[in-house]
Amino acid sequence: MAEAPPSLLSVCIDALTQQLLRPCDDDLLPCIYDLPSHLLDTLITRLPPFALRTFHHHLPFDEEGFSHDDSTKKRKRARDWNLNSAWQRLFQLRWPDRVKQIHRTDWEQLYWETHLQDCLDEAVEVALIPSFTGYIGDIQISDSILKYIGFVGNTNHSTCDHSKLSYHCLQFGSHVSCLGLQNVLCTAETSVLLRECKLQSLVLRCIRSKEQIDGLCKLLAQHCRTLTSLEFVHCALSTDFINAIFGSLVIERVQKHGIQHLSIIATSFLEPCTVSLPSGLVSFLSSGRSLCSLKLSENHHGWTFAKDLFVTLLNLSSGISVLDLSRNRISGWLFYYRRSLSGSHLSFGNGKSLKLLRVLNLRENNLGKDDVQHLRYALEHVPNLEELDISDNSIEDEGIRNLIPYFVGASETCPRITCLKLENCDLSCVGVNLLLHYLSTFKGPLKSLSIAENYLGRQVVEALGNFFHTPIEVLDIAGIGLGSDGFQELQSLIKEEIKLVKINISKNRGGTETAKFLSKLLSQAPQLVDVNAACNLMPIESLAIICCALKFAKGNVQQVDLTGHIWDYKPEHVSPYAEFVHNGLPILVLPSPSVSAAPHDHDP
Repeated sequence: MAEAPPSLLSVCIDALTQQLLRPCDDDLLPCIYDLPSHLLDTLITRLPPFALRTFHHHLPFDEEGFSHDDSTKKRKRARDWNLNSAWQRLFQLRWPDRVKQIHRTDWEQLYWETHLQDCLDEAVEVALIPSFTGYIGDIQISDSILKYIGFVGNTNHSTCDHSKLSYHCLQFGSHVSCLGLQNVLCTAETSVLLRECKLQSLVLRCIRSKEQIDGLCKLLAQHCRTLTSLEFVHCALSTDFINAIFGSLVIERVQKHGIQHLSIIATSFLEPCTVSLPSGLVSFLSSGRSLCSLKLSENHHGWTFAKDLFVTLLNLSSGISVLDLSRNRISGWLFYYRRSLSGSHLSFGNGKSLKLLRVLNLRENNLGKDDVQHLRYALEHVPNLEELDISDNSIEDEGIRNLIPYFVGASETCPRITCLKLENCDLSCVGVNLLLHYLSTFKGPLKSLSIAENYLGRQVVEALGNFFHTPIEVLDIAGIGLGSDGFQELQSLIKEEIKLVKINISKNRGGTETAKFLSKLLSQAPQLVDVNAACNLMPIESLAIICCALKFAKGNVQQVDLTGHIWDYKPEHVSPYAEFVHNGLPILVLPSPSVSAAPHDHDP
């Protein structure tokens, strides 16, 4: 059967689309804006991104949504065109996996920002070829990207600028505030290509050479008045590099910078800045009153670096609220600093920075029980601390005993701790029972606790049962060795409504008793929305128990993770459970229907 010819409306829309893909025609656009509303609505839904951008940017309306009619000398209110929804639809068509992670209103800005990032990422692949010697701006953008914005394959790339990276940088740069750049793009040319951007956030990867630093410094100096977030990942930084980078961020005549968030992650600090703070970093920290978040993670910093950083922060007037020193080697940093206070006029709490600290992350820092004792002394002078993470440090039960007096004192004087993480700290049931006892009587607003990956056994069940009836909202007890007996006992201890919102009970090898515990939990936790029950050796018969509980649950559960179980079933066997849906997504996250599923925890 012959294909039906296109309608006259489709032909006209296609013709208008082609016109809007060309340089703007001053006579055409007013005619388009005067079309009847139903035709304009249809046109908007059919326009590709570049044509929609032309239509959007030449609207004859002021910021208040009015146009001026010269013939009547009156103002006209704009038509109710939902262009933002059109941009959201285009974004979803191109990047469907990213939409659910985004909560924003300006979808056009996000569309072109993401588009330019894709263009830059594609250019990196070309620029990394050893034989590449040309200009970065001349790198050709592939048809697979061009077709998304409306430039299809009938374009001659040798004569059209829109096939070049430079065209996309200069044409869409005004929409861009956040970018990530690989080292090969850190050149003086790139600062020219990105001159139209108003960069607020910049992520740099694999910066290692002086040429790359020189190019980066030009870019930073160019955007120093708008940049608020800067992140370095997998770089190699010498003292000279650090001094140059932070020197380029200083705003002329003000001698300050506007960076609010600085992150340096998995980066090699070359000698001598492996053991002491580079002067450029000290100057940066001292001149930035806007700095509120500092992350120096996985950089192999030693205790002297951490000690010098602590001394510097102690005497700053900035408002740092988040400090992340995770995955370094700073054991002993507070001991040596505390000892140096003898006979000194300095003391903890002199500076303003630590008084405003809310989040402290010391995960995986080779800390021991003695470090916790010195940490407790320091925390007494951090009155606004809300979140503390000392996971993956072998602090043992004695470390917990050293920390408990801080919680007792905090609950009496300044009850602010809301989140505590003690994962994989070589704790036993003795130390954790003691901790839970004090936390159960804690007058402060503790909302989140993680004691995961400490083998505690069923001996911790009674303390856990009492703790369930505190205001705790997020609890992670994954991999603590509860077993089926532990879940059975814990189930019997829940006798009234509890305030849990999220719980992780995975990797506890509870079998069917895990499902029975969940059934009791779902009936007694009306605010519960997220459950992780993966890898618990549950047989497939447990699914029926959980589903029955979901039907009568008081709350609004959004997800129950049941992955990591070896269930040999066919998809049609679980089709009756498809009724459990939240926002279009299944509530039950099931394991793959195959006997070759991943092994359970502790299995070979």
